[in-house]
Amino acid sequence: MHIDMDAFYASVEQRDRPELRGKPVVVAWLGSRSVVCAASYEARKFGIRSAMPALTAERLCPSAIFTPPDFSRYRAVSQQIRAIFARHTDLIEPLSLDEAYLDVTSIKSGLNSGLEVAEAIRLAVRQELNLTCSAGIAPNKFLAKIASDWRKPDGLFEVRPDMIHDFLMPLPVGKIPGVGKVTEERLGHLGIKTVGHVFALPLAVLESNFGTFGKRLFELARGIDDSSVTVDRPTQSISAEDTFGTDISLEETVPTILKLADRVWKESQEENRSPRTVVLKLKTKEFQQITRSHTPIHPPSTLDEFVEIANWLVAKVDLPDSTRYRLAGIGLSNFTDASLEAFQPSLF
Repeated sequence: MHIDMDAFYASVEQRDRPELRGKPVVVAWLGSRSVVCAASYEARKFGIRSAMPALTAERLCPSAIFTPPDFSRYRAVSQQIRAIFARHTDLIEPLSLDEAYLDVTSIKSGLNSGLEVAEAIRLAVRQELNLTCSAGIAPNKFLAKIASDWRKPDGLFEVRPDMIHDFLMPLPVGKIPGVGKVTEERLGHLGIKTVGHVFALPLAVLESNFGTFGKRLFELARGIDDSSVTVDRPTQSISAEDTFGTDISLEETVPTILKLADRVWKESQEENRSPRTVVLKLKTKEFQQITRSHTPIHPPSTLDEFVEIANWLVAKVDLPDSTRYRLAGIGLSNFTDASLEAFQPSLF
């Protein structure tokens, strides 16, 4: 099963602020370089979409109400949603704050089918949290994710085994995971527009054109996906970044980097694992992306140590003083088990 909250950030804002209900709400910071985090369905009617520049959204819908994101609040609601999932199964794989896979092969709530579980979850989300979600049910993750989008918003759709072939064949090839714009263009040059076109090609042809991904295309076009629901997937990295209203010097990025470091450090403290690597990200006004990272012998154990490494990484940037930057970010990665770290002896 795949559960996807409907316009999650915007819906939480509309739920908590009655004056926003029924109005085009855009979750974004207003600014020349800000992007849309989420848009209510009222805003989407004007063509506003996530990741769109905020200025474009404002132009598409001058009456849109912009509200800055509150990720701590969204995270708290997400935990409430996952608690509802956990009533029915322990096999939950969160993908983000607003979506997750559930394995409901065995149902601990006593319900008789995945369909009943999906209906129960959607009802609980509506009654207890005053939000809506869409659910997709299928024999595997690939199909379930497509199904959850089939009747959005507030939808429910099941792809039964006997439906797989007819369900997949007419879908645009872009529905296949891993097929981004570049791959979709390459497929288009070969006359491949739908999943059915992929299905018609021999494995050898797909592999000759797309290498190992060709086999994946071959399998997904037949509805084959053996990936399992992964419970408690370890955090790989935590980061935050900010885009400046005007291009600034490297020295001027430091206050923002320190502010972001404080946010990242607080979030990392929720993990029972230690981050070993500090990563600095910068983007110049010419859109050149620069990263610098450092993995000390002993991982940072305090915010001050994290900030010290961040400052050191900034000093390692060797571009000309005239370089101006449009974005800065800082992150922690390479997480390891905290208990193991405590007993890991130094090599020197």
